[in-house]
Amino acid sequence: MKAIILNAINTPLNMTELPKPEKKEGEKHVRIAYAALNHRDVWITKGQYASIVTPIVLGSDGAGYDEDGNEVIINPGFDFGADERAQSNRFSMLGMPSSGTLAEYVSIHSKYIFPKPEHLTLEQASALPLAGLTAYRALFVRGAYQPEERVLVTGIGGGVALFAMQYALACGSEVWVTSSSDEKIARAVEMGAMGGVNYKDENWHKSLAEKKIFFDVIVDGAAGSGFSKLLTVCNPGARIVIYGGTAGKIESISPQVLFWKQITIAGSTMGSEKDFADMLSFVNEKKIIPVVSKTFGMDEAQAAFDYMEQGKQFGKPVIRIA
Repeated sequence: MKAIILNAINTPLNMTELPKPEKKEGEKHVRIAYAALNHRDVWITKGQYASIVTPIVLGSDGAGYDEDGNEVIINPGFDFGADERAQSNRFSMLGMPSSGTLAEYVSIHSKYIFPKPEHLTLEQASALPLAGLTAYRALFVRGAYQPEERVLVTGIGGGVALFAMQYALACGSEVWVTSSSDEKIARAVEMGAMGGVNYKDENWHKSLAEKKIFFDVIVDGAAGSGFSKLLTVCNPGARIVIYGGTAGKIESISPQVLFWKQITIAGSTMGSEKDFADMLSFVNEKKIIPVVSKTFGMDEAQAAFDYMEQGKQFGKPVIRIA
């Protein structure tokens, strides 16, 4: 089978021929048609991830065909565990340390293989699993979101952020976004967001507060030195959910603001098997369509990784495998 291999950290990706993966007990082969990229894949190539093993077939997201020819998608999170509050110490993700979806075939335990939502193409469905699951748990489980609460989503354009926005909009909420790109803010507004602010403006939070625009739930993937500004635009009892830390460590939080407004800050990672099933039900009910930013061929895999690293995407970069 054809596969895209990372042979070592900070080296170009290579397309090569590998044996079809052997099936372990309980596993089935999935023939991958499309595989979507996540920032995790890029970070692995840069050595910015724990316990990296090379050579490795990267890729967590994929959609294709099971052994009976049915269209399926894959839950890329394994062994979350019985405790819904947090993942077990056995939890792992497809694509590291196990070989992932940037190959014509992957062998997956049958309990992680699900029917593709009928309203989605295989290309669209490939963009759903990891980011869609992460957004679902962040918004509904850890964020305890209630319909029609006002929501702020930071860093719009990324996969998780877009899903969080789409989910909240589907529930009738007023959603605002932040980005360093006015163009991405405008695209979010075209999709239904009420408005947005450019976080390069140091006073973006003050401009919202002056307009009495405050939020019940904030979904954040950046953290960093600007995180404390989020507290300024929180309603009393607000929940801030952090699923990523692209801007680094959090600094200078005022405990007075935190306790006086009774704000909850929660961390969130991926999701459980229950979360994945619930997410699929929600996507099917609301007819959520993932945003595919650009589709690449297998021979363009390195270009797809470069595209994501440069932050050009609005939605998910997808690689056509079939």
